[in-house]
Amino acid sequence: MTTSPVHPSILSICVAFLCVFGNVVTGQFTRFNNLTLPQGVTGPESAAFRGLRVEGPFTTVTDGRILKWQGPNIDFVDFAYTSPARLRRGMKMRMSFHFSENEILDIATQLAGGFKFLTGVDVDLLTGLVYLSDASLTYEIRNTTQPGFQPDSTGRFLRYNPLTRRVSVLLSGLSGGGGPAVSADSTFVLVSELNGMRVLKYWLAGARANTAQRLLNIDGNPNKIKRAERLGEFWVAVSIGEHPRRATITPQGLLINSNGVVLKTVLFDREFFNRTISLVQEQSGRLYVCSRVTNFIGVYSN
Repeated sequence: MTTSPVHPSILSICVAFLCVFGNVVTGQFTRFNNLTLPQGVTGPESAAFRGLRVEGPFTTVTDGRILKWQGPNIDFVDFAYTSPARLRRGMKMRMSFHFSENEILDIATQLAGGFKFLTGVDVDLLTGLVYLSDASLTYEIRNTTQPGFQPDSTGRFLRYNPLTRRVSVLLSGLSGGGGPAVSADSTFVLVSELNGMRVLKYWLAGARANTAQRLLNIDGNPNKIKRAERLGEFWVAVSIGEHPRRATITPQGLLINSNGVVLKTVLFDREFFNRTISLVQEQSGRLYVCSRVTNFIGVYSN
């Protein structure tokens, strides 16, 4: 497939910088705790951790801020704003970290814009390239809850080069967007199609470079994908019954390998009853579960 340049403008995306280390997944994650957001704040769409000291989680919220968890004695504090004027507006759908010497981030830096429904971002830890998922060219997030909403197939998978400051389209015609997650060795990226109910594998290197294959069909709607702590494994946040709408939505996390084999399924339906989830982030043997319709981050452990 060929790539084509995009000249982005208007809306912003935020990329911070991430380094993740930890233990191997075991057990069924039956213990539950939650990290509650400040009063009146909702929509922890995404979460990420930073550094060798494992700071966080950091999370994006509905009013456009990025918050940082400082422990049970302090709870969440403001970490970054997405406007130089510190206006708290514009929901951010996903965040990712890359290696950085900066320990304090105040004003987030706009890399690219012009997106109606940007849903995912991940940084290649080896190359510094940024990969993006854009759910649609025609509708925005507010449209998804309107009566009679019908999703389309205008989603895109894109790459931002920080050296050239250009965005290229790698895949188009996607049925919704989620993910993406770059492999630790930078050989491929996993991209989910929320409405297409599948996960794609886009090759970055080797004989199949710049092509995509269907990796896994899912009986549900896969949202964001994150690297697991064991190399070659990934967590996929899935909401069964989100679209087409069923009587009850069942949220779950799927642990898969790079060949599309499901290694583990963890149900979150008790604490997230009839709610969609957007992300499952593994850190130090725990699963941090995010949803844009709650006021907390769920934490599951063994």
